[in-house]
Order: sequence, then structure tokens, then C-alpha cells
Amino acid sequence: VQLQASGGGLVQAGDSLRLSCAASGGTFSDYHMAWFRQAPGKEREFVATVSRESGRTYYADSVKGRFPISRDNTRNAVYLQMNSLKSEDTAVYLCAADIHPWVAGIPSKTVKKYDYWGQGTQVTVSS
Repeated sequence: VQLQASGGGLVQAGDSLRLSCAASGGTFSDYHMAWFRQAPGKEREFVATVSRESGRTYYADSVKGRFPISRDNTRNAVYLQMNSLKSEDTAVYLCAADIHPWVAGIPSKTVKKYDYWGQGTQVTVSS
């Protein structure tokens, strides 16, 4: 499956952005979808994930309550609504797809568990 992220930009602290990730070339509903981010000089980190079947969601503590993730299987898309942005949210945001079942209902939060990646979209938050 191919993934294309969009929606990034330069905003001020406290603003909102909505990221989108469009999928093509596969059966979208077969994949758990996630957002990761990578800041300069730092490792890629998990942000949020949404399950393929029931739409269950899980979040990193740093974004819980601010960045709801959602998906629309009719549009083959996953979204990340980013609210109350902070300067520490500045990073390249990447969407990823995982075709493997969650073990014991626990989502994958590590980079190596994800099979497909989009190219990323830059989010810069000025303070």
C-alpha cells in the first residue's frame, strides 16, 4: 500500500492543524493505521494509532487529549487533528500501516512493527 501524508505547515503555539494520510494500492480496512513523528536529531516516536476493525484508538501520553486520530475506510484515509499545538510538537509527521493483528489487543507502537510508511509532512510550531 502507498501512503501520502499532507496538511502540515507553520503555525503558532495554540493553533490547530489537521493532517491527512491517503492510502492507495491495497485494502485499506486490512491495516491498522498510525501517526509517528520525528524531530531533528531525535528518534522517530509513536503519536497515535487507530485499529482497522473497531476504530479503537491509542495515544502517546504527550498528545493524549490534544490529537484525536480518526479514519474513514470509505475514503481510504486516516486523519490527525492537532489541537493546542506546542513548540515541542515540531517534527515531520509520518503515517504508517500495520497489517498484523494486535497481540492481545495491544497496538503496535514501535517503528519496526509497521510495514508501510508515507513520506511525511512537516509541522512547525512557533512559540
